[in-house]
Amino acid sequence: MASGAGRRRGHELVPLAALISREMKNEKMEKPSVRYGHAAQSRKGEDYFLVKTDCQRVPGNPSSTFSVFAIFDGHNGNAAAIFTREHLLSHILSAVPRGLGREEWFQALPRALVAGFVKTDKEFQSRGETSGTTATFVIVDAWTVTVASVGDSRCILDTQGGGISTLTVDHRLEENVEERERVTASGGEVGRLSIAGGAEIGPLRCWPGGLCLSRSIGDMDVGEFIVPIPYVKQVKLSNAGGRLIIASDGIWDALSSEMAAKSCRGLPAELAARQVVKEALRTRGLKDDTTCIVVDIIPPENSPPPSPLPKKPNKLRSFLFRKSSRDSANKLSKKLSAVGIVEELFEEGSAMLAERLGNDEGAGQTTSGLFTCGVCQVDLAPSEGISVHAGSIFSTSSKPWQGPFLCAACRNKKDAMEGKRPSGVKVA
Repeated sequence: MASGAGRRRGHELVPLAALISREMKNEKMEKPSVRYGHAAQSRKGEDYFLVKTDCQRVPGNPSSTFSVFAIFDGHNGNAAAIFTREHLLSHILSAVPRGLGREEWFQALPRALVAGFVKTDKEFQSRGETSGTTATFVIVDAWTVTVASVGDSRCILDTQGGGISTLTVDHRLEENVEERERVTASGGEVGRLSIAGGAEIGPLRCWPGGLCLSRSIGDMDVGEFIVPIPYVKQVKLSNAGGRLIIASDGIWDALSSEMAAKSCRGLPAELAARQVVKEALRTRGLKDDTTCIVVDIIPPENSPPPSPLPKKPNKLRSFLFRKSSRDSANKLSKKLSAVGIVEELFEEGSAMLAERLGNDEGAGQTTSGLFTCGVCQVDLAPSEGISVHAGSIFSTSSKPWQGPFLCAACRNKKDAMEGKRPSGVKVA
């Protein structure tokens, strides 16, 4: 999807009765059921998770229910993981415009996820604590799965027929060349630990701070080129359903995606999560906090069977996409599942806020005539807002007066993330 696509202009409020009526008309009669299981083994006490299965797009309408599953792997203490678990969901939902229909809501999610992640990071850093955390945040609404992630807690999808896809990107400096280049271009230094005699050991780290990740929430002592802007992917399953495995790096350092998926096939979600943790511990031992959530998206019993897979491997076995992102991240797509199982709706991984918030002339305008900040949602008078595109070489807009708009504090945050001012310096 071209950067900014799937993003929409501000909307007037719609009466609740009209929204519920619209939802009932658009809702398919058959929705999948969602079953989940969780398992963990703690070593440092810095892994946290979130499960919430009773969220509603339209308050009071049970047919608009969706579920949220998330894992937060903290480092340098657990404060950032706890804070993110408590605040990230509400910040994301507050960034979704009101009065949206079902499909519009799906389209608004990617930008709302970016705003929610950045707002959570900004608020936690204002507390002055140096802890940090990964965040892998998964929204399951009927057959549509939306995943946002920073760090190296991974989410994979295992579909009927054995196709395994990765719905996240690992933001490890050791493995991600693009992220290394972005960090150094923004003023960070990337290198290994040096010991006596000049020998270098361990994985690549960002200095100052020595963090191995290029994206996280918190970590104010490392530098703001370690950004909280998530990679976002949205897919739609066929009526064959599928299984999500969401886990911290305590799992993925021990097991490949394929090993994790195969280790628990045929087991119900609760037992599957325990089996994945057990397999990771058997392979590597308990060297880190090890947390796993398994989510099964189960088709109704009377759904028609999925399209049969080709008997022999051929080019058609590669996953068919309806490509929606301008990014060339389709390298990951090659590993997605067989024909007819998954449709890709959105994918974007840029670390530039102007690209992720898009171009909207009327974005953030309320019925009172005020504007709201595109990140923290505070009210802005027309003279107060600063366009996210103003002065940005990364902007896709040729109109610096075009929304979304940022408050002064969020504009300073954006400039720091892009290396336009030294990290930690407060601009008056």
